[in-house]
Parts: sequence; C-alpha cells; structure tokens
Amino acid sequence: MRFAAIADIHGNAAALKAVLADIAAQGIAPKNTVNLGDCFSGPLEATRVAVLLQSLDLFTVRGNHDRYLIEQRLEEMGPSDAHAFRQLSLEDLAWLKSLPFDAVFQNVAYLCHATPQDDNCYWLETVTPKGHVVLRGQAEIEAWAEGIEQSLILCGHSHLPRVLALSDGRMIVNPGSVGCPAYDDDLQVPHRVEAGTPLASYAICEQIDNGWVVNFRLIPYDHMSQSRLAMMNGRASWAAALATGRLA
Repeated sequence: MRFAAIADIHGNAAALKAVLADIAAQGIAPKNTVNLGDCFSGPLEATRVAVLLQSLDLFTVRGNHDRYLIEQRLEEMGPSDAHAFRQLSLEDLAWLKSLPFDAVFQNVAYLCHATPQDDNCYWLETVTPKGHVVLRGQAEIEAWAEGIEQSLILCGHSHLPRVLALSDGRMIVNPGSVGCPAYDDDLQVPHRVEAGTPLASYAICEQIDNGWVVNFRLIPYDHMSQSRLAMMNGRASWAAALATGRLA
C-alpha cells in the first residue's frame, strides 16, 4: 500500500495544482490520495480548488474551517472563511456537507482533520501560556488515539509536517499544509505557527513488512502570485506567510 496525504489547502489553487502534479509524477493515482480537510478558507481561490477537488473525487474528511463554511452565517465568519464562502456555489457547499468528520482509508489508515474528538484542537502540538507551539506530551497524544485499530493515523490542522511514534508501534503523521505555511491564532492563547518555507507540503506513506515509510515532499510553485493575490485582497499577514513561510 502506497498513498499520498494532503491537508490544509486553504484556497491555494496554485499550490494544490503543483502538489497534485508531483503526486502524479510519483505514480500515485487520485484514488490513492487522501485529503485531511480545510480545503477553501483563505483570501485566495476557493472556486478553483473546489473544481479540482470535486473533479478528482479524493478521499476527504472535513476540517474545522470546512465546517464553519456550512454552519455559520456569513456575518459570523472570519475574513478568510467569508472570502471563501462568497466564492463557493451551492453545489460546493453541498459537497462540504457530505464529508465525514473522520474515516478509515483502505482499512489501513485512520483519518481526521485535527483529533478524533475535536476538529479544532492540535493533536501533536500544544500551546504554552507564553504562546510557544511545542510537542504535546506523549501520554495525552496516546490517550486520544485509544480505540483506533489502524497502524497509521493521519491528521492535519497545525500545518506542521511531523511524525510521532506511539508506544504500541502505531504512527501518527501530519503531512503539513499544501497552501498555508504560516498563520496566527488566539485559541488557548495568541500564538504563531510558521513552517519557515513557502513550499507546499504533503506526505507519501508506504506500508512495508515492519511498518510505514513516510516521505515528506516540499514542492515549489509560484507562491509569489498567491502572495500578491492575498495582498490585493487586503490580507498582509497572508501575503507575508505565502511569500516566506513566516509572518511579518
């Protein structure tokens, strides 16, 4: 079994196209590509992302920002969600409503956006009182994985590529973000997440006799075009993130 995992596209169609092209170049078909959610939210091109995703029919779970787009009224949305919502059609929103919270892929991998209990909580990271994003304690990570039978567990949400081994041999993988390499948030306490590179991130997972091989791939694309688009849409922090992988 060999498949690709993508997550956190956030409306970045240029990054998604580059990642999909690289996945195809690795000999992996769309039916063997999974998407961990947060597809559209951002000051970019939600419509183009919707066309790409729905045409490929990737195995997809719903992210927290996907949920906001179908649960919140426009006036309640943050600016990134509102920008995406205005671009999406009723068919696009119906597609989001059809997505599951979590799923099992090919009987070998468990998929969720953030954690099995909450779509808006970091699984592998936590935020300190001073706003530092650090690795979460092993016991808490393992407690949230109780009851999952699959040897490979996939999550996104934090936008940081990471592999963590559980004590029983299972593995949790976050493939990083396709389209949003840095952001700030005030959940728990104000904090920043910065990948430090503008490259689009995804992972290839391959099952071998004694476990899983995980290959993170960081893909160049015309990230400056997306940075300029974010600036044109009034989002300077997004423009900086897309240009450098850091916030200004």
